[in-house]
Amino acid sequence: MITKLRFPVLILFLLLSGCRAGGPGSPSRTVSSFFSKYNGREGFKTTEWSADLLQRLALVKAAKFLGGSDLTNAITGIRSAKVISFAPITTSAKELASQGLRSEASGILQSNKYDALTTAGFGGSNYAVSTRGAGNSISEFAALGTLPDVADSFVLVSVQGNFTSAQVAALSKYLPQIVQATGK
Repeated sequence: MITKLRFPVLILFLLLSGCRAGGPGSPSRTVSSFFSKYNGREGFKTTEWSADLLQRLALVKAAKFLGGSDLTNAITGIRSAKVISFAPITTSAKELASQGLRSEASGILQSNKYDALTTAGFGGSNYAVSTRGAGNSISEFAALGTLPDVADSFVLVSVQGNFTSAQVAALSKYLPQIVQATGK
């Protein structure tokens, strides 16, 4: 009897192992591969920022004016930042949204050992912030949110650098304004 059940159970197992959490096509495994997969596709806009000296000096001056030492230190700790936004404005882009695009992005953060931070107190931000690092030393943080007033949209922000939790919290307060500024 047991040998008769092995074959159907094996087939069922193989079918279930072929299922995935969501997203169109084969799901991305890393934040970097997600950016590569969707860069230039319909409905997506990617912005990459590398912290050169003049930009950093201007941002540090603004940070001192706006937010104090945690924000200033966070900005000086940035090595690179990428933002990818999605707005389903065409039929094919709407199909991507319905196929689980946001689920694919959030699945990457869950499967790559990011630690979720609470978004409470981030200035009413609608971003879920996750970090990667050891202890209080954070080497990367990613934030997943939505574009204001755009249904089924999303934004994924990836920032590489050297941060503390307080610095990530300080930067996260300004994420909506930063994303809107880079989107223009």
